[in-house]
Amino acid sequence: METYEKINLDDYIQSGEGGMALTYNHKDGKTLAKLFMKGMGAETAEREFLVNKTVYEMGILTPKPIRLVTDGERFGAEYELIRNKRSFARIISQEPEQLEPLSLRFAQLAREIHQTPADTSRLPSMKELIRARIVRYTDVPADVREKALQFLESVPDTPTCLHGDLHIGNIITDGERTLWIDVGDFAYGVPEWDLGMMFFSSNYMSEQRAISIFHLPMDVLRQHWAVFAKAYFGIEDQEELKKKQQALFPYFAVKMLFIISKIHNGSGAPSEMTLSLIRRNLGM
Repeated sequence: METYEKINLDDYIQSGEGGMALTYNHKDGKTLAKLFMKGMGAETAEREFLVNKTVYEMGILTPKPIRLVTDGERFGAEYELIRNKRSFARIISQEPEQLEPLSLRFAQLAREIHQTPADTSRLPSMKELIRARIVRYTDVPADVREKALQFLESVPDTPTCLHGDLHIGNIITDGERTLWIDVGDFAYGVPEWDLGMMFFSSNYMSEQRAISIFHLPMDVLRQHWAVFAKAYFGIEDQEELKKKQQALFPYFAVKMLFIISKIHNGSGAPSEMTLSLIRRNLGM
């Protein structure tokens, strides 16, 4: 295990909140600390940090990773702080007229990521990352786990890059550079792993969660997806787009099991509502 350096949060100011971590800007204005929620193991932070280093060294624009840190209870890492940055989601919330141009730009950047050959000697397979967690996730019903593993067997392992948590909250700009953030699940595989979760977060999240994470209501996120999907897939016909979206459903369902397992650190059953959604999207 890598060494974690203890930090004093009195030297930091909380700057953001995500589904699994909080971020804190150092008062010196030079670095940002990302700490995972309590209960998430140190290995999660360590793996994310090492993947961040790989992505940075590949030349993909992302804040420089600096060191692993802990506040004594939570684990995470410290990164270069990008001054005067705003995420695409934040910009759209403040300047609604930017929705279409930024959604088109996001589609272009997502395609670039998905067309980039991955260093498979240093990056993990998304398919294998998911498989490893689902196999250990014994609190999920056996029939759901088996169906998810069957679907995984049918998915190819394309050696191209995946962001791992693709959405407009995870891309920032300081007015000069555009950088990807939260690349801890960066991996290789088919783009549907990225697109499935993005489709869900843009269309089916609760209103409260959408505001909390993206600073945007669901109707705006749906508009964003509509612009993005046409540009990303290069399709105008609504029926053809609908088919593309339907093909993403099982990817979203299996990826959701992966995320829930991470949040609960491998224990704790999904809610009945979540299980129902996963079953439906796996065709059960």
